[in-house]
Amino acid sequence: MLSFLDQIPLNVLILAALVLGLAPFFPEPHLWEKLKMLASGTLTRPIDIFDLVMHATPVVLLILKLIRMGSLRG
Repeated sequence: MLSFLDQIPLNVLILAALVLGLAPFFPEPHLWEKLKMLASGTLTRPIDIFDLVMHATPVVLLILKLIRMGSLRG
């Protein structure tokens, strides 16, 4: 898994995290909407759960890559 993460260019992950994390830009990004639904306990429909996973995956991968890059330097 970590070798797969090492092969993904950082700029691609940043772009994917920004585009998918913030899409659609109006009226409210899906990721933010789904996180609010999760916090309030209304994230129950399968399509909403899929939406959360799809929009959050690039952000999670970016965070993991940054952690991995930091651990390799130190």
